[in-house]
Amino acid sequence: MTMTSTGPTAPYALARFRDGDSVALGVVAGDRIRAISADELGADDLNAFLARGDWERVAVAAEQADGWMPLADVTLTAPVQPRQVLQAGANYREHVIELVAAGLTQNTDRTPEEAREFAATMMDDRAANGEPYFFIGLPACVVGDDVPLALPAYSQVHDWELELAVVIGREAFQVSRENALDHIAGYTIVNDITTRDLVFRKDMKEIGTDWYRSKNAPGFLPTGPFLVPAEFVDGGGLAVTLELNGEVKQDGHTSDLLFGIAALISGASETMPLLPGDLLLTGSPPGNGQHWKRFLRDGDVMTGTIEGLGTQTVRCVAP
Repeated sequence: MTMTSTGPTAPYALARFRDGDSVALGVVAGDRIRAISADELGADDLNAFLARGDWERVAVAAEQADGWMPLADVTLTAPVQPRQVLQAGANYREHVIELVAAGLTQNTDRTPEEAREFAATMMDDRAANGEPYFFIGLPACVVGDDVPLALPAYSQVHDWELELAVVIGREAFQVSRENALDHIAGYTIVNDITTRDLVFRKDMKEIGTDWYRSKNAPGFLPTGPFLVPAEFVDGGGLAVTLELNGEVKQDGHTSDLLFGIAALISGASETMPLLPGDLLLTGSPPGNGQHWKRFLRDGDVMTGTIEGLGTQTVRCVAP
């Protein structure tokens, strides 16, 4: 996978890049990047910085005159090092309505219009009275531009799901929705790759979904390339677009989230503390490969853009 990037629109952001055999943390401003030291950051590492959230230090580093390199000249890695990855399922209203309505029209006498109305009522009731649905991803799947997306040979139905990801700042444990946004450090882009024929167990259907096997192969969470501070992002007002080989496949908006970002953080933190640097994926809008009956192949190029967060380009290769 190679991620080329259109930079974020914020005045500054963070990224991680290859520096010889090691990885350096950098501040990004426009089309430039410079390494930011622990002294400048006021913390020994990225997660320690995110726990404190002193973004003024990054702003000062972005004003320095020396040390800058063209962004195009560096190899970016994932901008975060999460200890936990939580993912929200079935969280775009229009997407879920489409899925439910399609099932209803196949299994009942409802017209498409009646099925959509019934599904919309279900989703509105879920948003008002239900709870977010979470599952867990493996942090080892979080990768940057130095790891190719090798499509596993055990399936031919690997799919894309572009998502807005929340990066946790101050630890969040059993926080209210009213206070949840105070625990966000920033936002980044994640493409949640999914092997469709492994989502549901075939040997014992009563077990239900198998998120481990369907979503946790190497490289299945391409992330970044930037970590954009929360103060510059309206998480509920962002366009989310994915192109496959130049053709738009997903074209959504985070205003369509069934459970907003505050509700997701609050719900996820009820069970386990969310730690600085952790990722919380918010769900994917309509238009994945399952919808188009077109799945990933060797040579495919996915270009994912989220408004204000930049662009990632993921290149698929055979195993």
